[in-house]
Amino acid sequence: MNWLNSEAFVLFGQHIKWSDMIGNVVGLIALAFGWRRSIWSWPTQFVSGVILFAAFATAHLSGSAGKQIVVMVVAVYGWWQWNRGRGGSADGHITPRFASWRERAILVGSAAVGTVAVAALFKAYPSLSWDPWPDAYIFVGTIVAMYAQARGMVEFWFAWLLVDLVGVPLNFANGFAFSGFVYVIYGALVLWGMRDWWLRSRKAPQPVLEGAPA
Repeated sequence: MNWLNSEAFVLFGQHIKWSDMIGNVVGLIALAFGWRRSIWSWPTQFVSGVILFAAFATAHLSGSAGKQIVVMVVAVYGWWQWNRGRGGSADGHITPRFASWRERAILVGSAAVGTVAVAALFKAYPSLSWDPWPDAYIFVGTIVAMYAQARGMVEFWFAWLLVDLVGVPLNFANGFAFSGFVYVIYGALVLWGMRDWWLRSRKAPQPVLEGAPA
């Protein structure tokens, strides 16, 4: 499996790794499924997480590698959540909704506290990450974004945009050029998906998933 971390080709002077390319292409497919509100977004994200974990783990980027573990864990949770049809339809497509102000406060607060805590951990143990603050931001931001997606919240698109703003330069700086290029495409798809979910949430009733804060 060493070929996964070998160079595939050079693009605009940037060396592209097989693992970086394949993992992100699968991730784009997962995002497209997410835009379509399809339950198949979750197993696809799981596969992408497995491939990218292998890539980042060999590059001394613990936050980005840890992010992929989160992707895999939340993908299992999201599959379970959507498969049960809570707030969704019988065809496996989730019904999007806007989060309550309380939920938004919890998401933002968790992101802020989590980022500080994880960055402090990375700074205390430098071997875990060469870029503690952006690495921590991406790690925690991914948790928040994917949790919001699993709960069917439109806000998950905003969270992904904020993650991408840091993820693009970090990936270029650490030799994962294909991830950087793909994150630009992610940005366009996120804006498209955000618009679609936004419009659908305005047309449909606003269900609150069982167990969610009111």
